[in-house]
Amino acid sequence: MSRSQIRLALLTSLVLIGLQSSLIIQTAAALPEITPKITTRITPDLPNLRPSWPEPAVRLLLKLSERRVYLYQGEQLLADYPVAVGKPHWETPTGNFQVMVMQEHPAWQTPSFVPASEQGIVPAGDANNPMGERLILFWTDGKDYIGFHGTNQPDLIGQAVSHGCVRMRNQDIRKLYESVSIGTPVVVEP
Repeated sequence: MSRSQIRLALLTSLVLIGLQSSLIIQTAAALPEITPKITTRITPDLPNLRPSWPEPAVRLLLKLSERRVYLYQGEQLLADYPVAVGKPHWETPTGNFQVMVMQEHPAWQTPSFVPASEQGIVPAGDANNPMGERLILFWTDGKDYIGFHGTNQPDLIGQAVSHGCVRMRNQDIRKLYESVSIGTPVVVEP
């Protein structure tokens, strides 16, 4: 490949990768077929490029002592909701978690600690189903699960009454469900 072909290839590469909107190349007369000094101005036809930053991640902060869950996007508070939390000896676990399961209209299965003779499933939509309209799980020990869910007893919101789950009014859990996804971070503080 000749020097002029190399220069042409280099010039073409610079234009293709879109270096700045105006590029000036000066070529000294190093080859006999090129005049002593040539100045070429190349203005690539590039779109108006603007930086595109990803949206800040959504996260949940549950403050057990306040009995509230806070929905953030980045550092901006989007919403907060009152909740019911785990009762003494069945406290909601604290720590850093993430949403692992989401379900609309969940059935309720008796927890593993209930005697086998009392085990059972309450179907979705049943008035006795304590799960409400949505379920957002964030913790498991392999047998039992803990998460946010609706309730059939909204008058208990604000109290420590569950076996570890976080109960919410059905209208609130529906909104929260639409705002999070699998993998959303959940921080639970005392």
